[in-house]
Amino acid sequence: MNRTDHITSGPIARTVISLAVPVTAGMFMEFALNGINYFWVGRLGPTAQDAVTTSMVVIWTIFSLISIISVGLTALVSRHVGARDFERAAYFVKQGLVLAVGLGAVLSVAGFFLAPVGLRFMDSGPDTKHLAIPYLQVFFASAVVFFLADTAYAAFRASGDTRTPTWIGILVVVLNMALDPLLIFGLGPMPELGVAGASVATGCSVLIGTVIVLRKIFKGSLGYRVKWSSGERPQIREMLRIARIGLPIAVQQFTFVVVYWFLIKIVHQFGETAAAAMGIGNRMESLSYFTCFGFSIAASTMVGQNLGAGQPDRAGQCAWGAVRMALALTFIISVFFVTIPSSIASIFTDNAAVLAIATDYLIILGLSQVTMATEIVLEGAFGGAGDTLPPMLVMIPGAVARIPLAYLLCFTLDWGINGVWWTLTITTTLKAITLAVWFKRGHWKARQV
Repeated sequence: MNRTDHITSGPIARTVISLAVPVTAGMFMEFALNGINYFWVGRLGPTAQDAVTTSMVVIWTIFSLISIISVGLTALVSRHVGARDFERAAYFVKQGLVLAVGLGAVLSVAGFFLAPVGLRFMDSGPDTKHLAIPYLQVFFASAVVFFLADTAYAAFRASGDTRTPTWIGILVVVLNMALDPLLIFGLGPMPELGVAGASVATGCSVLIGTVIVLRKIFKGSLGYRVKWSSGERPQIREMLRIARIGLPIAVQQFTFVVVYWFLIKIVHQFGETAAAAMGIGNRMESLSYFTCFGFSIAASTMVGQNLGAGQPDRAGQCAWGAVRMALALTFIISVFFVTIPSSIASIFTDNAAVLAIATDYLIILGLSQVTMATEIVLEGAFGGAGDTLPPMLVMIPGAVARIPLAYLLCFTLDWGINGVWWTLTITTTLKAITLAVWFKRGHWKARQV
């Protein structure tokens, strides 16, 4: 039984685990990387931590557009792999890679020059901007390799292979971990780059991973041949087809991050210590997100391939199976957030003010981890079906509502900075419930790609 047969006819729980665990393991390594990044930068003080936290919002804004390629490519490739049409699957992989180069190049230039504008919008202080601008510009200079890597990983996952992108991703993380302290503090022969050293380390590591994963694709590691034929040219029409499927999710994610720009503006009104605490909370929330992401990928791949194989009911069973497993794991994470928040936050800071705010953030955050799992996994299931409009219609209003709700709770009701954290928990819960009801209706089963 090959891996496609396993996905379309094997035991559902075992198949979900076999697809999700490698992705989750790789994401935990990325979580470790983010934590170590923040740990080393934290040795430079709260302003440096604020610079990284604020920069991440700008980076998320631009890189949310990767979904234009990865979501559309996953839907098309998984559907053709499930139907055993490997020639068409390979065709769309090639179109996705070309689209990644073009879009990555555009965003690289745009991000490099617009980084200072974004920082000014979020009311970053002059010291924060001084550190954040070079950090951001290095990231955006590397945009093409980020886009290529994510597209290549999506091709493997859509083909039912989550192990290859995982071990390459782990290699990237290990390289990044090794380079971080060397480039941040200038150890040995390395230059001392400060906060910007963290982004230089990431860019170099991702470049190496991208070279490896592309080499494997063109050597046939997807399970089918991907090669450029003589005289073959990129097809704009097919690239637009990929983008059309991925666009609703990309718009949704772009909106989500832009809303965070406004939330950062609110957080900055409570000082740099509040922003540093938000960075700690974001990194701990990524623990749940990365866990859920593995199950989201499993749901996406299994839904797409089972629809391609003409098995819509099994596709639905796979999606809900992935949701249940993600719920169980995020419940455990929630327990830790609620019961030992100060112990967790103290790993990242010894600043008393930052620690107090971060402790409250983790407690409030712990109340919505289970609903976040539902939201993320079902978004992946919709994406695997190529039915990306429902998540957009749920997520965009839910994200936009965070701005007035945060102002209401923080200032009108005088909840202070905790109003931001409650805003995130309340809206996450409402979005998850709505998305679950919509998915249950089953219209995605008839979606044509």
